[in-house]
Amino acid sequence: MSPHRPIGLRRRAAMLGLAALVTAIAVAPAALATPAAGTCLGDVRVLAHFDRAAGQVAESIALEPGGGVVIGMIPARQVVRVARDGAVQVLATMPLPPGGGTTTPVVGMPVVTGVARSDSSSDSGTVYFLYSSGQGGLTGIWQVRRSGEPRLVVPLPADTFPNALVIDGKRDRFLVTDSTGGRIWQAPLRGGEASVWSADPALAPGGFFGANGLKVHDGAVWASNSDHGTIVRIPVTKGGGSGRAEVRATGLEGIDDFDFTGRGTEILAAINQTSKLVRVGADGAHETLLDAEDGMQGTTAVAVRGNRVYVTNGANLAGNEPNLLLAELRRTSTEAGRLDAQPRP
Repeated sequence: MSPHRPIGLRRRAAMLGLAALVTAIAVAPAALATPAAGTCLGDVRVLAHFDRAAGQVAESIALEPGGGVVIGMIPARQVVRVARDGAVQVLATMPLPPGGGTTTPVVGMPVVTGVARSDSSSDSGTVYFLYSSGQGGLTGIWQVRRSGEPRLVVPLPADTFPNALVIDGKRDRFLVTDSTGGRIWQAPLRGGEASVWSADPALAPGGFFGANGLKVHDGAVWASNSDHGTIVRIPVTKGGGSGRAEVRATGLEGIDDFDFTGRGTEILAAINQTSKLVRVGADGAHETLLDAEDGMQGTTAVAVRGNRVYVTNGANLAGNEPNLLLAELRRTSTEAGRLDAQPRP
């Protein structure tokens, strides 16, 4: 938490939701370089609406078989499942900690953030999520159980703000971004003690949130940095450790979550600060695919499976209709810049 931020602003940001924190510093929009050709989106529609008054600020997405998804809801402290037909089911609701969680770093309230679903043979289909409460014994990685009572599997220090959660199946471990600490933590998938995997300076915050979104891709761990508007790539060493971070894209101030399209290192990124979904090419050039005119409202997360793209809007910076969007991933022609008639397989 920056000592230079006025208390009123911190409280307002907390009420608006997690990703609103990155808007405290006014920045001029970066010029977007437009690639000659690449990905575009079609058939964009709302799959599910959420209850903003009940704190259902959609923050993260984990894909499930059959077209359903699991979503973390920030101030509602919930994990919900959205079926393929848009039906919403609450899987877990975390109780308020003693004192109300006012010691939670930066936001001053307890929040559920990242979600992940295991595909390992030992616990296939298990849903995990992150809870940040400002208290030891509560902050960390939790497991959703059929009984409805969540179980803490990896505790994290009280002063961390765990934000994005991924499962590195190749090494049977969790990886977690710590937005206020500017770190990535690792922990065994079976549960237990966490350790810092990387504290590279490229992950550090510039006042509010540093490392935010997180993915494992092509022999490396990729992370977004909200304050600095960057996407960084950290190579994984032979022993599973972290190499030196390399900045792969800039000019993405307010970036939240992101995902790869399946075409090399092409990325779709959720820009919470300006309510946009952007395409980031392999060279770092980026262009807007969806914006406020397309229904973007405090865009928080994106997940890609085949030619289906899921996008969450938290409605924490603009509008009052948090939702889950579904779109079709398509390809534009290199020569003519037109929409290819064939969707991505």
